[in-house]
Amino acid sequence: MKFQNLDTCTAFAQLSSLSPCSVKEALSTERIGSYTIHTGGDLTYNYASMPVDNEIIQSLQQLSIEQQLIEKYTELLNGEIMNPGEKRLVLHQLTRGQVLHDVIAEGENKGAFYQSQLARIQEFSKQIREGSILGSTGKRFKTVVQIGIGGSDLGPRALYLALKGWCTSKDIVQLDAKFISNVDPDDAEEVIRGLDFETTLFILVSKSGTTLETLTNRDLVIEAIKKSGIEGIDASKHMIAVTSKTSPLASSSSVLEAFFIDDYIGGRYSSTSAVGGVILSLAYGYDIFDQVLQGAHEVDGLALEKDITKNASLMDALIGVYLRNVLNLPTTAILPYSQALSRFPAHLQQLDMESNGKHVNRDGELLEYATGPIIFGEPGTNGQHSFYQLLHQGTDTVPLQFIGFSNSQYGKDILVEGSTSQTKLNANLVAQIVAFARGKDDPNTNKQFEGNRYSSLLIGKQLDARALGALLAHFENKVMFQGFLWNLNSFDQEGVQLGKVLASKVLDGCQGDEILKAYVDLF
Repeated sequence: MKFQNLDTCTAFAQLSSLSPCSVKEALSTERIGSYTIHTGGDLTYNYASMPVDNEIIQSLQQLSIEQQLIEKYTELLNGEIMNPGEKRLVLHQLTRGQVLHDVIAEGENKGAFYQSQLARIQEFSKQIREGSILGSTGKRFKTVVQIGIGGSDLGPRALYLALKGWCTSKDIVQLDAKFISNVDPDDAEEVIRGLDFETTLFILVSKSGTTLETLTNRDLVIEAIKKSGIEGIDASKHMIAVTSKTSPLASSSSVLEAFFIDDYIGGRYSSTSAVGGVILSLAYGYDIFDQVLQGAHEVDGLALEKDITKNASLMDALIGVYLRNVLNLPTTAILPYSQALSRFPAHLQQLDMESNGKHVNRDGELLEYATGPIIFGEPGTNGQHSFYQLLHQGTDTVPLQFIGFSNSQYGKDILVEGSTSQTKLNANLVAQIVAFARGKDDPNTNKQFEGNRYSSLLIGKQLDARALGALLAHFENKVMFQGFLWNLNSFDQEGVQLGKVLASKVLDGCQGDEILKAYVDLF
């Protein structure tokens, strides 16, 4: 397998010589119909408003071939080391069953390991939901609280919120779910103060079992339970762990049960492992989580297609690199026209920026080209009344990724002035895509829109569990492919470590570092 920097590729040089397609001039009904790819989970990816034409697409195809993107993905699935910094395999696709052959690591069949954890999650969540396992005072659990940070919070929280409306519309019995992530004590207190401890189950999520923020929040919870004065309550019967087999939490008497992940599942890629599976299975039932896995698995399979016009994740990745490295556009906005996806852009911020926010290649050599974009976003139509002004008429072009659905989750709607709220929502989405692409000429320059503002659209019938899994995997695979294109290690995160080290130094009295102490003294 050949790993090479993007700027050494013949296809990239060819791509860089081509002029971008004018979306304003090229947009047509034929283009909208043909620039569409099925991406699993009943979703389709439309890139008609991206600045590419058939010649550019052909060059992108050659770049994919030259960078051996599908071969590298295949090697990843086969269990080759794709995280060279930590010398680890990368197996998050295996948590939803995508495997070409048995992957053996540390003497263990990893596919069988992940499946065994799913079986344990299925049985445990069933017992909790049916009342076979009760709290320490004999009451059924009604609330689950996940305590974790980073990938232990962002993905699971985004998925939980994304499914709440759909599960309610299907009359699925639910346990209420809440999240504590920030070491800021106000975050924990805001959740703790509204809990009935007798009917609450806490999920501690830490691969190492030593994450400072998570253990601090755990201790805040334990202290609150002790001070509650509830007769007979035992905090250890109200806590479970998601951790590694070797962590202190794995066999601790302080937890009721432990479910396992391993070092081959990165935090930001862990939503389809026990990290997301436990809370989703407890809150909605294992069958719902299984549908998420099915949607993700379908996308993972489609991502093996070498023809980029039939591979949505790959096409999205290649267009993204074209925008970043040929058109020199440093940001991307994620714009879901679904309130249920309110926290999905925050999850994608971590997924993308922690994975590909790197200035050296996988061999530690400095790069001379830009890598991962800055990600931000908010649901529509709220964002239209916030930052769209800059997107339409600002001095920077910001590529946009719209997400939309034909139908709402709850199905509760009314006619107002001849249209429903959902119809109005989707009318706004369509209007924004066209407005960004075509713009508007006006003799009053204050009212002029230049157009040629680029966007793509991921669209489905309804945001259900399978569609959500497909949406998640689409972006995970997009980020993976872009890491291969940029010749990065997308699976470590050294950039978060320095701050942790210095924070520990501050907590140890600054150890003679006068700069640290000067800032501490400000408090």
